[in-house]
This record gives sequence, C-alpha cells and structure tokens, in this order.
Amino acid sequence: MAKLGEGDKRWIVEERADGANVHNWHWSERDCLDWSRSLLSSLLSDLQILDGEGGLYIRTKSIDKVEGEAYVNVRKGKVIPGYELSIKLAWEAEARDVPLKLSGLVEVPYLADENAGEDPELKVSVRDDDGPVARRIKDAMLAKGKPIILEKIRLYVDAMSKGGPAKDELDTKKPPSNAASKAAPAPAPAPATATKTAAATEQKEKEKKEKKKSKEGFKNISLTEKFYCRARDLYEILMDENRWKGFTQSNARLSREVGGQFSLFDGSITGFHEELQEGKLIVQKWRSGSWPDGLYSSVKIVFDEPEPGVTIIKLTQTDIPEEDKYGNSTVVENTERGWRELIFHKIRAVFGFGS
Repeated sequence: MAKLGEGDKRWIVEERADGANVHNWHWSERDCLDWSRSLLSSLLSDLQILDGEGGLYIRTKSIDKVEGEAYVNVRKGKVIPGYELSIKLAWEAEARDVPLKLSGLVEVPYLADENAGEDPELKVSVRDDDGPVARRIKDAMLAKGKPIILEKIRLYVDAMSKGGPAKDELDTKKPPSNAASKAAPAPAPAPATATKTAAATEQKEKEKKEKKKSKEGFKNISLTEKFYCRARDLYEILMDENRWKGFTQSNARLSREVGGQFSLFDGSITGFHEELQEGKLIVQKWRSGSWPDGLYSSVKIVFDEPEPGVTIIKLTQTDIPEEDKYGNSTVVENTERGWRELIFHKIRAVFGFGS
C-alpha cells in the first residue's frame, strides 16, 4: 500500500508528453459542418430526375444552404455522431410540350441524428408559378425526385455514423489485434474529468432529443372498417374516379398507375400512388390543400377478406400536421372524420356495403 501522500503509480493517469489520445480513449469532438456541406453538395448537385418522361426534364442544380451543426464525438474509439441540419437544394425543370421552364427549391427542414433510422421530411416548392403545368412538374418532382434525394441523404447519414471526416483518423488509431492486446498491459483508467465530461455531454444530447421530439408537430391515425363486399370490389371503388364522383358528389381525377396522381373533393385532396396491389394494398402520398406547402402524409390501406363477402380494411395515415397553414389545430380530427364520414360511410350507403 502506498504511504499517505503518495499515489500508487499503477493507478495514476498522467498526461502524455506528446499529448496523444491513444486509441481515442479520451473524449474528443470534431466539427463536421464544413465537411457536411461539401459532402451533401457533391451528393445532391446535378442529379437527373426526369429525362423526357411525360415530356418533362427535371434536374437538381446546387446546394443553396446547409445550416445548423454537425460534429462527431469519439470516446474509447466509439463514434457518436451529432447533427441537426436544414438543407435547401435548387432544382430546375422544363416542359417542352408547352413549352415552359421553371425553377424551385427542395427543402429538408430537419435532418438530425436522433432520426437517423427514418427518412426526413422533404418539401418541394416552385418559384413564381402556380399554374397547372407547374403543379404537374412539382408533383413529378415529388414522385420521382424524392426517392433519389433521400437515397443520397442516407449516404450522408451512413458516412456520419462511421465517423465522418474523422474516419481515416480513427482507422489509423485502432487498437492492436487480440493477440497483441493480450500481451500488452491494460490501459490506465480514464481521468475522472474526462468521464464526467462524457457523461454530461451524453445527458445533454438525450435531453435535447427529448425536447425535439415533443415539437415535431405531426400525428398519425389508424382506422379499421368492415364492409360486406368482396375486397376487389372495394378496391375498385377506391381506384375509380367515376365512382368517387358518385359517392362524394364532387369532381375527382384518379390515375390507376404507380406514380400516378389523384385529385379528390374538387381538388381539396391531392397526391400520388406509391404502391398498388389489386384487392390487397394501396399506398399513397396524400395532402390537403389547407396544409403548409410541400407537406405530404403517407396513407396505407390494407384489404383483408377473412371470408367471402366480408372485407376489413386497415388504414394508417402518418405525418399529419397538427396545424394547417392558417393556424387551425383541428387537422388530425378533421382528417379522421373525413375518412369515416365522407368516404367509408358514404361507400356503405351508396353501394349497399353496410350491415
């Protein structure tokens, strides 16, 4: 045992003369904002979205802005990425059959490490044009451009998870192999100050994420409805614009193709199809005209026919904004009521599919 006033040198962590952070044992932080701007610019600029399909030519131009913060923390060789970014990407389009040229912006208002496993919200806007051709181009940009842009953003998220600009540095500082480590003495414990700093930073990140989650401003709904009909008959009604006109007593326009657009209730509801399986599944991007520009929810309708003549559909709708662009906070309630009263109940009454 060491004498009073003397430390046992086996347990004292001394500063190295060369200042090296061996095997990244101590807490270190690397700013990644400039690196993020550079990588996102290379990933998202000059992407060909449409090259003549439907008479449209659409491509991204360049990054307008990347704002926020991005960093990588390393502790004991473990990578802890942190980022909260907003991105603005310029794009341009041409409809040669009109002809018309226009430009716009793609916005990713919140890309964050807390949602790394989810695709971020993506908004598309057109500059100084709200005509029918501009709306067609905007919808095409959402239908075709969104998957391409999200795929590139996932590459950025993956790069950050591996250390971002610190990856090469981490690779060179990896600890020795198991055989070598067995012969080497155990590393000295980290200083108490480093441990406290790491704990405080982790707690701060946790609190920040919880705070962000409470401000997301979106909700989901789920409905289960029973109809006395075949599943294929109900699917046909929901995919046929003439029947929509009949049971809603309003104008409707409805494509039956994946990627095709729809407009319901005199244009109050618009969107496009993402996946269609006859009599089994409808997946759509869906929005109300009163919602903030560029916001789309996701609708999934699953058809189940447990016995001939009885169909149960399960509808889930995600990412419904809690407020519309006028500040009304009844969006979620109105959306759910609209499905029940203006669509499902009407179908039962008009086509005789009730009990």
